[in-house]
Amino acid sequence: MISSHAFNMTSTEMWVERHRPRSVSEMKGQATIVERLKAYAGQRDFPHLLFAGPPGTGKTTAALALARDVFQDYGIYSRNLLEMNASDERGLQSVRTKVKEFARMAPDQNVPFKLIFLDEADALTPDAQGALRRIMEQYAGTCRFILSCNYSSKIIEPIQSRCAVFRFRPLAEDQILEMVQEVAESEELVLEDHGAAAVVHVAMGDLRRAITALQVAASLSNNITRDLVYETTATAPPEQLHAFLRSCQEDGFQPARGKMYAIIDRFGLAGTDIVNQLHRSLADVQFMTEKEKLAVTEAMAEADFRLVEGGGESLQLDALTARISTILKIG
Repeated sequence: MISSHAFNMTSTEMWVERHRPRSVSEMKGQATIVERLKAYAGQRDFPHLLFAGPPGTGKTTAALALARDVFQDYGIYSRNLLEMNASDERGLQSVRTKVKEFARMAPDQNVPFKLIFLDEADALTPDAQGALRRIMEQYAGTCRFILSCNYSSKIIEPIQSRCAVFRFRPLAEDQILEMVQEVAESEELVLEDHGAAAVVHVAMGDLRRAITALQVAASLSNNITRDLVYETTATAPPEQLHAFLRSCQEDGFQPARGKMYAIIDRFGLAGTDIVNQLHRSLADVQFMTEKEKLAVTEAMAEADFRLVEGGGESLQLDALTARISTILKIG
């Protein structure tokens, strides 16, 4: 989520931070969630909150914007907010010391409560979550918690039951496009239509990834083209992935293998990258039957697993190419 306007910050700052909303009212996307958070901001009160959803969907933005709306003054905001990344401080000791010490101190006068924001809370160990649950109970009168996570299933039930749970969804393509265009205009870029579509494709519903891709491309040229976006994000264009699959079907193993390694070399892909990008591209392939897609998906899943487990990259990619060629030739 981004603000409808840019902020006066240095040119070296990450654009994700430069365009981050400062208030809940400036947020775009996640309309139902935003309406509920606006109500909390107006009341200057809310229960413990749990924000769950994929990366880049606005969880951190929502937490910090809500904190600013409740505390209003920056000095009050900075003194009464503790922001922690739980993936960096995931153990029991961090919860018992840093979190508890902050929670036990009284908030400023005329401030309803202190606020602790734990990002990536699903990285906390079970013991740390148990200690956190006790702190949430003990200091509920003077301290609120906002937890964000990618997977709410990794948060223990006693914590979930003490929170209002908000589930963030990947942003729609039209929302990503609108926000990318706003950032490009603010940064005085020439964003070609095909370049904008490429940014949206790369993002996969993740606005942070979209804005980062735009900034990386802009570091090389003020004119954002489709080719520039794909070449700076380690992403192969869909038509090249389709050409590889077509080669497996029509030309066989050796020519298809050559196409795969040409794609890998041009776009700087790791083995798992090309496997996952091929899998994503299957949905739009028109020259394969559903039965063939199912069989190819199973082959990709097996190759991805073996690569993650440390299998040799060249051997696994060759084996995948051979299996896809066999499946499509037989089919």
